[in-house]
Amino acid sequence: MSRIGNNPISIPEGVTIDIKDQTITVKGKLGELAQDFDSVSFKVEEGTISVERPSDSKDHKAKHGLYRALVNNMIEGVTKGWTKELELVGVGYRASNQGQKLDLAIGFSHNIVMDIAPEVKIETVSEKGKNPIVKLTSHDKQLVGAVAAKIRSFRKPEPYKGKGIKFVGEQIRRKAGKSA
Repeated sequence: MSRIGNNPISIPEGVTIDIKDQTITVKGKLGELAQDFDSVSFKVEEGTISVERPSDSKDHKAKHGLYRALVNNMIEGVTKGWTKELELVGVGYRASNQGQKLDLAIGFSHNIVMDIAPEVKIETVSEKGKNPIVKLTSHDKQLVGAVAAKIRSFRKPEPYKGKGIKFVGEQIRRKAGKSA
């Protein structure tokens, strides 16, 4: 029995949900998101939406919780939005942005210039004496996570000195150097 799939989702004010064929669309103050679904059905009742599965097969149970979580993330995204923060740890590591272009100086011979999707708002914070921080904000949780993972993949944190691009709050497992 899916514990997550059985929980109803409350629909806040200002959010409209439209279900047509095999697509659910959520509209809110921050934007609009759509998700295709199969093997589950949605029931909208005054102020809540619930996910129902046709049988107790393994596939239906798995998709029951999955689609409930996806719709919940969509509703939260169009009301509050999602934010990921990346921290650049290393001497001389810098980040700047001009519009939707992110410019990273992370120890390679040339800077990395990356175009960010227009749905994602980007902000770079550089304070003297602190590591530069890149803030990504959007109404689409999957897109923010994908962009953050792509940026992190340019220079993953290494376990000996801890240099690299890491999420704010992420703990890096450190290793001892070679012992003489």
